[in-house]
Amino acid sequence: MSPKPYTHPDAVPFKPLDWTGLEPPRFAGPVPNHVAVVMDGNGRWANKQGLPRTEGHRVGVDAMLDVIAGAVQAGVKHLSVYAFSTENWKRSPAEVRFLMGFNREVLHRHRDQLNEWGVRVRWAGRRPKLWGSVIKDLEAAERLTRENTTMTLQMCINYGGRWEVVDAMREMAEEVAAGRLRPSAISEKTIARHLYVPNLPDVDLFIRSGGEQRTSNFMLWESAYAEMVFDDALWPEFTRENLWRAIQLFHARDRRYGGAVDKPTA
Repeated sequence: MSPKPYTHPDAVPFKPLDWTGLEPPRFAGPVPNHVAVVMDGNGRWANKQGLPRTEGHRVGVDAMLDVIAGAVQAGVKHLSVYAFSTENWKRSPAEVRFLMGFNREVLHRHRDQLNEWGVRVRWAGRRPKLWGSVIKDLEAAERLTRENTTMTLQMCINYGGRWEVVDAMREMAEEVAAGRLRPSAISEKTIARHLYVPNLPDVDLFIRSGGEQRTSNFMLWESAYAEMVFDDALWPEFTRENLWRAIQLFHARDRRYGGAVDKPTA
């Protein structure tokens, strides 16, 4: 007998920001301004339950909302989540169709909740290949939440770090060809202005769930000096408490940005 599939309710109860009653710990220093998260392990979690991979993506939405709420509670100002990469098109057609439709569903069902929390939604990614209906819902979420200032959520859909740099180079090349930009004037700030979300702050803390220890082409430019935390929890098991522990690990790091202090030991 095949296992009974997990059924996600059609009507998601509206949850206030503090729905778990949890409060973040007292951190040892300033909260990272920009946190990037690779939400890995949905498929493996589902398979361990005897369920198809797509059910892991459904359950993973609750984990994402919990982490968003925890980030707001902690005072994080920018949160970037890797929802669909440019490499994910290599997955089975059935899973790709599910993910495209599911991203639309998530935006439809939760944008009002994010708006209530004061979260501004931004889309980072490429237009080619992405379903027009998904783009439409992303842009609607951006319009709805554009005045919010509590936190900015970058939904990275059809996103690849290398493609982001390539697309920025193309835009700058076009401006050089049109005489609007001098090659000698190109700097790091120039490139930052041409990324998918212009002038996005550098990533301070880069988190990946699921036990793998690689960046998987996520925010390569923005994460040049990010502190990396790799958590063994599969994404559906990841909570705001995992996020807070990662922030505590962040504070235990010595961020020198290439500098050093001479401290000889006896």
